[in-house]
Amino acid sequence: MPSAQLNRAMLTVRDALDTRYAEPLDIATLARLVHVSPEHLIRSFKSVFAETPHRYLQRRRVERAMFWLRTTDRPVTQVCLDVGFESLGTFTRTFRAVVGETPTAYRRRGPLPPAPGCVTRAWTRPASYASVSEKPEGARVS
Repeated sequence: MPSAQLNRAMLTVRDALDTRYAEPLDIATLARLVHVSPEHLIRSFKSVFAETPHRYLQRRRVERAMFWLRTTDRPVTQVCLDVGFESLGTFTRTFRAVVGETPTAYRRRGPLPPAPGCVTRAWTRPASYASVSEKPEGARVS
């Protein structure tokens, strides 16, 4: 697949992850979206974005949870489910790995200060994380 075509395909996958982050997504579904094998999708996505689709999705979910924890009164369990995690334990473990503290501790910081949205997103967006293990190939992304 030529480089420009590969980049467009991976952007399509990333856009699907960004818009459908709260849904159960699996690698096979994402691969069908861009007409490649699941293995090729994982390799290609990682070569373009420097992280696997699973890791990107987890980070995206945590990013959204960070916003909701600081701007709403939703219970942590509800935030967990709203962003697509199926288990509070997995959510808390992943959140801590990405952010460095539990969702409850993060919420205690209080509401986000007023700032332009682009500044807030840039400031609070987690960069990456290395301590959470990857799912085996073929496993569900969610």
